[in-house]
Amino acid sequence: MPLAIGGLVGVLVLMGMLVAVISAIIPSSGQTVCQPPPGSSAAAIPPAYLLLYRKAGAEYGIGWNVLAAVGKVESDHGRGPGSGIRSGTNSAGAAGPMQFLAGTWKAFGVDGNKDGRTNIYDPADAIPAAARYLKHNGAPGKIRAALFQYNHSDQYVDLVLRQARAYAAQGDETAGGGCAIPGVFAAMPPGKAAAAIAFARAQLGKPYRWGAEGPKAFDCSGLVYAAYRAAGVTIPRVSGDQWRQGHHITNGQEQPGDLVFFNSGPGTSTANPGHVGLVIGSGKMIAAPHTGTVVQIQPYTRPSLLGFTRPTATRS
Repeated sequence: MPLAIGGLVGVLVLMGMLVAVISAIIPSSGQTVCQPPPGSSAAAIPPAYLLLYRKAGAEYGIGWNVLAAVGKVESDHGRGPGSGIRSGTNSAGAAGPMQFLAGTWKAFGVDGNKDGRTNIYDPADAIPAAARYLKHNGAPGKIRAALFQYNHSDQYVDLVLRQARAYAAQGDETAGGGCAIPGVFAAMPPGKAAAAIAFARAQLGKPYRWGAEGPKAFDCSGLVYAAYRAAGVTIPRVSGDQWRQGHHITNGQEQPGDLVFFNSGPGTSTANPGHVGLVIGSGKMIAAPHTGTVVQIQPYTRPSLLGFTRPTATRS
């Protein structure tokens, strides 16, 4: 719920959830590893809620998995037994599946289903309202700070981010903070790189169209150009210029948010790469491959890999 956890009930519920998470991630040896918490499968999200998380995430540039994690922690996607989820309020005065306080809802409520009302109990309104509130408080670039404003608890932030990362393991999204799930995504970078990745994630599934830079379609360089434009960073529009004018990074030192280039396609060379993607970690990128495909997640280790640049690097 936006603002501090209220009342003994909320504290006890949170402590119980934290115990479950801690037991899942700390083995008997004492070595900390990352494992999805119980019930973390995206398949367990009600389909109607999942659709709303994805829609709101795309609209506000925030990973659907972050919104889903908030919904999971706050109300188990509207299925929780606690008071205030479907009617009334809980002991802290919060209401609805995303657990808004009345004052916060008045300021940030959204008529997501265009029925002329902002209904705190309707997930079609509450989920985009949560996205709006998080974005107002700095998401996606400052996701930890935004989540802290949602509940004013560092433990809450850690719990939501761990849940978001577990949802990310299902295939296409990740969130900032904490450690990485092996083989899926590295930990998100701070600031502008995270904002660029969040924008690119929100475009997954949109068609490739040569020369396009959004909002309904993208080519490869148009996608990364638009992603960094959304993050407030200006880079060249086409892949050749992006490569030549970029701050080059040694292969193997790449980080999420870097651009990865390929010497592929007609007329390309080591000085004029024909393809580019956005690194998201663990050997994967978000890219718009070619005509007939859509924006998607792909591995970038391939013979045609040319190198990496870092749009967020400070130029001397």
